[in-house]
Amino acid sequence: MVFSSPIFLFCFLPVALLLYYVAPATLKNIVLLIISLLFYAWGEAGYVSVMLVSIGLNYVSGLLIFKYQENKFISTLYLLLSLILNIGILVYFKYYNFILDNIDSLFTDVKISHNQQESIHLPLGISFFTFQAISYIVDVYRKEVPAQKNILSLGLYISLFPQLIAGPIVRYHDIAAQIKDRLHSIDVFSSGVTRFIYGLSKKILIANPLGSLADSVFSLSSDELTFSIAWIGVFAYALQIYFDFSGYSDMAIGLGRMFGFRFLENFNYPYISRSLREFWKRWHISLSTWFRDYVYIALGGNRVPTWRVYINLFIVFMLTGIWHGASWNFLLWGLFHGFFITCEHAGFNKILERLWKPIQHCYLISVILFSWVLFRSEDIDYAINYMGAMLDIDNMSLTRFQIERLINNETIIVFLVGGILSMPLYRLIHQKLFEFQRKNNGVFLVSAFQVFVPVILMVLSIVKVSSSTYNPFIYFRF
Repeated sequence: MVFSSPIFLFCFLPVALLLYYVAPATLKNIVLLIISLLFYAWGEAGYVSVMLVSIGLNYVSGLLIFKYQENKFISTLYLLLSLILNIGILVYFKYYNFILDNIDSLFTDVKISHNQQESIHLPLGISFFTFQAISYIVDVYRKEVPAQKNILSLGLYISLFPQLIAGPIVRYHDIAAQIKDRLHSIDVFSSGVTRFIYGLSKKILIANPLGSLADSVFSLSSDELTFSIAWIGVFAYALQIYFDFSGYSDMAIGLGRMFGFRFLENFNYPYISRSLREFWKRWHISLSTWFRDYVYIALGGNRVPTWRVYINLFIVFMLTGIWHGASWNFLLWGLFHGFFITCEHAGFNKILERLWKPIQHCYLISVILFSWVLFRSEDIDYAINYMGAMLDIDNMSLTRFQIERLINNETIIVFLVGGILSMPLYRLIHQKLFEFQRKNNGVFLVSAFQVFVPVILMVLSIVKVSSSTYNPFIYFRF
């Protein structure tokens, strides 16, 4: 069940809010836990047991690590055992088929095949809730938080439905206090509704039309790709994945506020960056900071010799790529980012800083667009051919039939709106309105802006949802 589906918008969410707010304060967490498990069971009924195992495993692990905190050897032993079990579950469900497929390809003579076995299904959101569970036990081990003694509270943290399926990755130490006691108010609730509507409109009104265009381009054979078509397709995908994922994060943050939670931001206009290092401080912030705090720092970070720093960076981005999916494309995508991050760390950033700012932006966008080709393509051969088309400036032909097939008035408008909104223009307008309010007491103008814009976006989104069956979420596959 996706947040932009009619069943969620008009059935599940209203019922969930009603049950939550009529429940007494002492039962709200239990009600929300049940709601979260039902939400997960809606699409993954057979895999709720995986979620429950994760909750039980990490509950016991946290208590044992906390109990033996003063004994470094024993607490470390329990931490390692817990990490092995958590990662083992993730590897089994997410990478089992990939590993055996590659063993089959590598040892064709031996033919170690699993073709007669049923493929392992990937439970929705397993990458997200596994990382959240790991952050909990590591935080306990580092003495940043005490172990959670109430299994229902820990279960709520791991299964909380607003960010369960596709993030953002919420760290335990960020919301531990909120699980115990959180603020409910009209202001917080209304801000959550507004944030949800903005995320929904990003997804429905921008990401979906651009996604349809990107799918059309990436479904073309290599022979059909030209310079113009290839660039149209990758620009469409770059905007689609941004508005799809940032829209989902906005909806998750908005839903969290409706239930009294304050999640940290996950995107901060990444396409305005002027280096890849800056990009990763703005893109999928919860994932990049997770890898920084729990992998990069654990490997020694930048406190080790320079050559080790470079290795650490490559390891982090290799794991970032693998985290996104069991595919060589994702691994290469991670290493691609790791290469440029390492180059910037090695001194290229100093050269970059001296360049004209538009050139810095062009560098960043070029790197990102070529990396999205790896991310979106079904296999490496297609990605290489696609990149070749992007560089084949002598083949710029674009027939009328191709234009009519790929481009229409809606996509042109959405391209323009998406490009503008990928920059902090809305935030600037919002700031100017509040400055106007302070200077001229323009309360009505600001209030009208805050009310009418979300209402109009909500109406347009509902109309679009009702008239379209194309409604994918890119990050559900991770």
